[in-house]
Amino acid sequence: MLVAFIVLYLLASVVIGLYASTRVHNTADYAVAGRSLPLAVVIATTFATWFGSELVLGVSARFIGGGLSEVVEDPFGASMCLVLVGLFFAYRLYQKNLITLGDYYRQRFGRTVEVVCSGIIIFSYLGWVAAQITALGLVFNLITQGALPVTVGMVLGTVVVLVYTLYGGMWSVAMTDFVQMIVIVVGLALIAWFAADLAGGAGKVIDFAAREGKFRFFPVNGGVKEWTFFFAAAITMMLGSIPQQDVFQRVMSSDSARTARIGPVIGGLLYLLFAFVPMFVVTAAVIVMPETAQQLLSDDPQKVLPTLVMERMPLALQIAFFGALLSAIMSTASATLLAPSTTFVENMLRNLRPGMSDAATLKAMRISVVVFTAIVLVYAITMQGTSIYEMVSGAYQVPLVGAFVPLVFGLYWERATTQGALSAVLLGLGVWLLFAALPVLSQAFPQQLAGVLAALLGMVAGSLLPQWATDHKGHVHHYKSTVA
Repeated sequence: MLVAFIVLYLLASVVIGLYASTRVHNTADYAVAGRSLPLAVVIATTFATWFGSELVLGVSARFIGGGLSEVVEDPFGASMCLVLVGLFFAYRLYQKNLITLGDYYRQRFGRTVEVVCSGIIIFSYLGWVAAQITALGLVFNLITQGALPVTVGMVLGTVVVLVYTLYGGMWSVAMTDFVQMIVIVVGLALIAWFAADLAGGAGKVIDFAAREGKFRFFPVNGGVKEWTFFFAAAITMMLGSIPQQDVFQRVMSSDSARTARIGPVIGGLLYLLFAFVPMFVVTAAVIVMPETAQQLLSDDPQKVLPTLVMERMPLALQIAFFGALLSAIMSTASATLLAPSTTFVENMLRNLRPGMSDAATLKAMRISVVVFTAIVLVYAITMQGTSIYEMVSGAYQVPLVGAFVPLVFGLYWERATTQGALSAVLLGLGVWLLFAALPVLSQAFPQQLAGVLAALLGMVAGSLLPQWATDHKGHVHHYKSTVA
């Protein structure tokens, strides 16, 4: 019965996505839903996209292993990212009427920066999408009680998400996200209620977590090194997620500048609020089935929560949980398949083939979705054994050190130049790679923070020193030059 209900849910998701594809008539419809999404849908698609497998399975596993201090990147940093986007980036970017974030880099700094930063953004999605595909395989394996191998489950889940994303683009993503947000909220709320009852009440679960030190957030008696690594972890997703196409698409899909500002803020706050639900449930699992939980914590902590549901909850709640989990995974996977594909076509392929018609561009976007999906599926299968949380958090270090500084300084500093942006990218990535290659450095100082500081230095020095680099039109590209 559980498998039957899950199959019906997957088919319903495909039907909704294919229905949404009837609204796609051009690239703007496919990439940003014709800039027509109302506030409620923007909130839903922001929340559902962020609420992925890493939160339900990865974050809950890390929380029960080490407490709140282990999940500073996500959900705390991730939720603050959406709030910062709404407060400081949404209005300025929405006014520019762009299709991708790469379009902004081209307008502000020229085609070289556009291509380089777009490549960084595309590359960063490998880890994030792979984490969702890995989770799909794990879910199907659990639902079928091992009858379906994880790898086969990964392929099956990927095909389902690909079908509705391929045809409907952002319209399909938005409409399925709206339904999936409802399933996530209702499903996890029911699971938390029942888990609390199994554990003897919510108060008992909270008291247990407090006694075990799970609510400790800041470093205790830590020195400069501990606080430095804590700060670096916090900014990884908080700032590294800002120069991402999936976030930008939700801003640009809004029906007004007001919606673009408010939607991410509300979505981010809702995300942080509901992030505590999986943590609560997995804590209850340790109380309800202590021996099983301890064994899973040493083997695969990501299975603690689904094991509680499968072994201790009735069929209706199993359906609710796996429906919510699949909704969380598919909503994130669909968004993260679409974002890099549209970026590749708009900011890389069109530079190689200028003059592409809108119909040809739309076709290329769909082909790119298929190709990127195949690449990510192979990568996910290759990376089996890596924790979902690590896949996601590692993915955001690349745009953090390579694309964040040019975006911020381009919007807020008139003196920022093409040379400064290129210097920021090269120094940020270069220092980050150096620290990654030399463990003695990364153990002494966080590599992502070193990369950000190097990017800041590159931007300021590169913009203020005599200019040798110009954009594709021969402009130095100060802000006023761009307007002129």
